[in-house]
Parts: sequence; structure tokens; C-alpha cells
Amino acid sequence: MAAPKPEEISHPPMDQLQGLEYCIDSNPSWGESIALGFQHYILSLGTAVMIPSFLVPFMGGTDGDKVRVVQTLLFIQGINTLLQTLFGTRLPTVIGGSYAFMVPIISIIHDSSLTSIQDDHVRFLNTMRAVQGALIVASSIQIILGYSQIWAICSRFFSPLGMVPVISLVGFGLFDRGFPVVGRCVEIGIPMFILFVVFSQYLKNFHARQLPVLERFALLISITVIWAYAHLLTASGAYRHRPDITQVNCRTDKANLISSAPWIKIPYPLQWGAPTFDAGHAFGMMAAVLVSLIESTGAYKAASRLASATIPPAHVLSRGIGWQGIGILLNGLFGTLTGSTVSIENVGLLGSTRVGSRRVIQISAGFMIFFSMLGKFGALFASIPFTIFAAAYCVLFGLVASVGLSFLQFTNMNSMRNLFITGVALFLGLSVPEYFREYTLKAFHGPAHTNAGWFNDFLNTIFSSSPTVALIVAVFLDNTLEYKDSARDRGMPWWVKFRAFKGDSRNEEFYTLPFNLNRFFPPS
Repeated sequence: MAAPKPEEISHPPMDQLQGLEYCIDSNPSWGESIALGFQHYILSLGTAVMIPSFLVPFMGGTDGDKVRVVQTLLFIQGINTLLQTLFGTRLPTVIGGSYAFMVPIISIIHDSSLTSIQDDHVRFLNTMRAVQGALIVASSIQIILGYSQIWAICSRFFSPLGMVPVISLVGFGLFDRGFPVVGRCVEIGIPMFILFVVFSQYLKNFHARQLPVLERFALLISITVIWAYAHLLTASGAYRHRPDITQVNCRTDKANLISSAPWIKIPYPLQWGAPTFDAGHAFGMMAAVLVSLIESTGAYKAASRLASATIPPAHVLSRGIGWQGIGILLNGLFGTLTGSTVSIENVGLLGSTRVGSRRVIQISAGFMIFFSMLGKFGALFASIPFTIFAAAYCVLFGLVASVGLSFLQFTNMNSMRNLFITGVALFLGLSVPEYFREYTLKAFHGPAHTNAGWFNDFLNTIFSSSPTVALIVAVFLDNTLEYKDSARDRGMPWWVKFRAFKGDSRNEEFYTLPFNLNRFFPPS
């Protein structure tokens, strides 16, 4: 047999992913776009419901309070998504709630000045106002770093090699929200996972009227089937004598959202009262804002690949971070009980559907705003058991992580230096946060446990985030280990042309502001 030719055993690096049906500026038909937008809306419900459902009871809130927080979060989620897709990075990204804010918010909930309040409703309102004040102050971090272009300057120290662990762990770092949650109710979680994979991958060539229906709407079809199946199990009494935790994760009537939701309710600023401000709370929240910034940076780069766009130039990335800071400010003003970040699951859905259209995401934002005001209808969809979402996360988070690994094609992975940096950053990015999580579960407080609560919150939040740990390790090593002689190995010749807006002719197509606003904000 003849020796294979080099081109037969290697694949040239590609700036943009191939095989995507629609990129940022190419749109499906209006009917298909609306259906795809609704699918993104349904997927975004998982985090929007989970965070308030976990936090509100600890604050003394009722089911009615929980519903109002969910509605408010969805409302602001829709507004932030529109702002980001119109004036921020302009990438097709949903801006949703973030788990990064859990540590400082739980710390505020357990503040002695709040836990001493006897009346549950008063304690809930006072805690909400304290969280709002901390979010409002902390949002200034992203606003300043974004609009001053400081984050653009910082991003000049990033290389493809340094970004691989960060982007990969944006997906891999969420492993605890995948199968560990599916395992809480395997009878609906496993079928959901299997159906989603079969429809989106094995039956993706099934067409109806020249439309790949099963691939394009695999998530929507799978959720509908399994949700109906779960409701059948609930109605038949399958969980009647099961433990409470099983019922919460399996039943479709345990969320108490529909009965507690008003028919119409429009969220408005300061609806919980005037925010209260505490320096310690705000400083701890700043750590979560920094984590959100780093996670979103990785997610934006992943979204650009899955939307078949070029990597966002430094000033575009910084502009997006500035608008995300505005989003966190809105979170604080309206009272959503969390800050904003890029929704990783929705980024993964871009790849699963092979549709990276900006219009689709803007339509999904419209659904978020519309159904957040129509309480009963929104609560109906929000009552989907979280186990169903977790099964989809097993696919979507993994897809985002693999996009991060795809950046290795621009680097020299036969270099021991690169192997060392990639391996150590990936390992520590998984291992350090796992240590912080295990320590917290056993000791009921993080490894940082001093008399300064703000200091504890800052360190425990930073080192509980996999992408943040990966960025600290990877960027430090990449810029200190033989960096002068390894520019080619790090992938810098490929990366450098995307640093400036005019470095690549395609940037204007993807990232130019609408309504001719570039006249007033010229790209750098």
C-alpha cells in the first residue's frame, strides 16, 4: 500500500466552522425562526427557574415570591439579550442568570443582621434589597472594564493556547449540572438524553418539506415527549410514596408555579423597595462579576465559532462586557436575585441546530419578555422538571467544551511547553473548584474562612469557578514560559489579525453596530 499523503492524514486549520446552515446575518424563514426562537426560550427556562427556586425559600419567600422573581429574571434576561445582540458583541448569545453569584448571595442571606428578622416576608424583602444594592455597586466593575477598553487591553495577553482551557471549562466546568442531576430521576432523565441524541444526530437527515425537522427541533420535540411522559407518571401516582427529593425532581406538579403565578404582571424597577448598600456585600459580589466576565469571554469566543463568525475583535469583546455590566445593573434595579452572564446551554444549542442566526436569538428574547408578563402561561412552561433540562445539558455543555478544544488546531501540540500549559490549566481548572465545593459541603463554609466575610466571599467565589482558575493558570504560564520564542507555537500569527476591527475584512459584516451607529463609535 502506498504511503498516505500529508493532506490525507491532516486537516488544515479553519477560521470558521463548516457545515453550519445559517451564520449571524443569514436567517431562516420567519416561521422557522420563530420556532427556533421559542426553542431557545424553553431552554433558557432551566437556569431562570432553578436559581430562584433554590434561593427564595432560604430568604423566607413564598411560592408567590418565587414566581415573581422568576418572571423578573426572564424579563431582564430578554432585555439584556436584545441589548447584547443589538449593541454589544452582536453575537447570537442569550444573556441569562449566572450560578457564579450564588456564593456571595448565600453569604448575604446568612448575614446575622438579616437572619435575626423574625417575620419571613420582611426578611425576604430586606435580603432582596441587600442583594440588589450589592449587584448595583458590583456592576460598575464590568461597566468600567468594558467601556474603558481595559478588558480589550487585557485580552491582548490571550492566545489560542491560553483560551483553550478557559473555553473548554466553560462547558466541562458545569459537569455537576449534567448527569448528577439526571441521576435524581433517571426514569425521565435517561429517556430525554437518548431521545435528544437520536433526533439531533442519528435522524438528522430526516426532512419534511426540505426542512431537517428532527435535527433543527430535536430539543423541543424531546422535551415535549418527555414532559408528557413525566406528567403521565405523575398523574398515575407513580411517585405517590417516593421520598420528597424524588418527587421534586420527577413530578410535574411540585414547582407550585402555575397556581402561584398572576395572570398578568409587569416587572418594574425597585419593585421590592429601595436597595440597601453594604461595602462588605458589594465587595464579595465583585468577585462574582469578575467570574461572570471571564466565563462570558470564553462563551463569546465559543459562540463566534458556532455562528460561523470570526473571533470578536478586542474592542468588540470589551463593548460586550460593558453592556453586560449594564445588564447586571438592571438585575440589581429590578431584583432578579442573580447577575448576568452568557447562557452556555443556548450557545451549545447553536451547534446542535447548526443555526447561528442573530435574528433567532432576538426572537427568543421577545418570548422571554412576553411570557414573563403573562404569568400563568410562562409558569406553565417553567414547570418542566429540571431533570429534563439537565439531560440536554449533558449534550450542550459538552458541545461548547469541544469548541474550546478546537482552538488547539491553531497551536503546535507537539510542543512540550504547550502540552504542559494545556494539561495543567485543564486539570487545575477542574480540581481546584472541586476542592472548594467538597470543602464547603463538609464544613458548611468555604476554605477561605476568616473574620472578614467580604474576603471569604471573594476568594471562595473566584476559586469555585473552573474557567476563572483556568484563565489564571493558563494565561500566567503562557505569558511567562518561553513566550518570546513560542509565538508561532501559541497560535499568535493566526490570532493577531482578529485583534483589531480592520484586521480582517469579515469583521465589518459580523460586528458593525446597527442604525449606522459606527459613525459615533468608530471601531478601533
